[in-house]
Amino acid sequence: MPNGMSAEALPRTLAADVPSYVEKSGEAVRISGWIHRRRRLSALTFVVIRDRTGLAQVVVRDPATLEQIETLGEETTVDVVGTVSANPKAPGGVEIVDPVFSALSDPAETPPIELWRPKLTAGLPAMLDHAQVTLRHPLQQAKWQIAAASLRGFRATLDAQGFTEVHSPKLVESATESGANVFAVDYFGRPAYLAQSPQFYKQVLVGIFERVYEVGPVFRAEPHDTVRHLAEYVSLDVEFGFIQDHFEVIGVLRDVVAGMVTAIRSDAPAAVELLGADIPDVPEEIPILHFREALEIAGAPADEPDLAPAHERAIGEWGQREHGSDFVVVHGYPTAHRAFYSHPDPDDPHWSRAFDLIFRGVELVSGAQRLHRYADYVRVLGERGLPVEPFAGYIDAFRYGVPPHGGFAIGLERWTGRLVEADNIREVTLFPRDLHRLAP
Repeated sequence: MPNGMSAEALPRTLAADVPSYVEKSGEAVRISGWIHRRRRLSALTFVVIRDRTGLAQVVVRDPATLEQIETLGEETTVDVVGTVSANPKAPGGVEIVDPVFSALSDPAETPPIELWRPKLTAGLPAMLDHAQVTLRHPLQQAKWQIAAASLRGFRATLDAQGFTEVHSPKLVESATESGANVFAVDYFGRPAYLAQSPQFYKQVLVGIFERVYEVGPVFRAEPHDTVRHLAEYVSLDVEFGFIQDHFEVIGVLRDVVAGMVTAIRSDAPAAVELLGADIPDVPEEIPILHFREALEIAGAPADEPDLAPAHERAIGEWGQREHGSDFVVVHGYPTAHRAFYSHPDPDDPHWSRAFDLIFRGVELVSGAQRLHRYADYVRVLGERGLPVEPFAGYIDAFRYGVPPHGGFAIGLERWTGRLVEADNIREVTLFPRDLHRLAP
């Protein structure tokens, strides 16, 4: 063992920190990780070790160790104790020589995809079928590093503004939130459903904490087999009270998106560089269009009830062309075509105080000011031909003084997908669930 040190006596050094040993040639070092690649030459073998921070190069010359390495397949987890050696040609100017390998797992079987290659060429179905392994590739990890940094920015921004993080039930008694299909489950012999969103609960919680947010899964049993739909995804939900109108909600949304971008730049620069991701600048004021203006810009008929994907793309192009912005807010959607809890515009109830944030030509966020008076809920349910009883547990809270409030929800996978220009949302989902996939 180098310098008489044992593996147990040495602290683990991460791969990213090995270059810092460049002035410490001859000292012992211990790294742990996966055998990323073995490159055999006539008299030696280069072994690249991968850990969560990157790659480190190990040089093997000893015949017994060379023989051992032949038995340890790529992706075997190992401990390596060796001597630091400066080498300008090695990654980071440092390599590890005279190594002693200790296998931490059984020798790994040959991976279904060669993870040592800089890019993965396998098709998406094969990538997803073997996600337990393919997610180890640095490019795949980098996508989630960007998502994870976004989550940190989301939380930090809202924490700084006095929000409380909450977690609502994912098993609910009524399938009544929206027109989307729901997943029914057997709940001790009676029907229950997987929650389509925390919407009802976060509104109720505004009456308790004033300002709340939640990060959690939502479930949509919609039979869509498209590149932008999942049956389960991560939703970043925000709701807060004592607002004047939906423009206050849009202001908080702007702050949240800016916070997510800041966190990506500060916490995941290596992932951004590896992926070549174009991280946007968030303007101090995001351009805002009324729904009527958006239809005109998109060349859509004035009686369209919603924006189609082609309309969203046209509005995204307008935002870049007129304002140099990757973001555009469209508000004032027809009240009759938004969720029943959306607040109508007091000046013209035909239009709602609901909005969408379009990011690079794709709807990213939906939000609104909500109704907050019990009588208004009873009236709207009646106007829409919906019975009050299935909603009673939800709207009863509004009998007891819930303030004017509003909120929004961001789909994490859709956000990440747009950042890295993924062709399919499944590319940025760890273990996607869709119309066909329930494993791994």
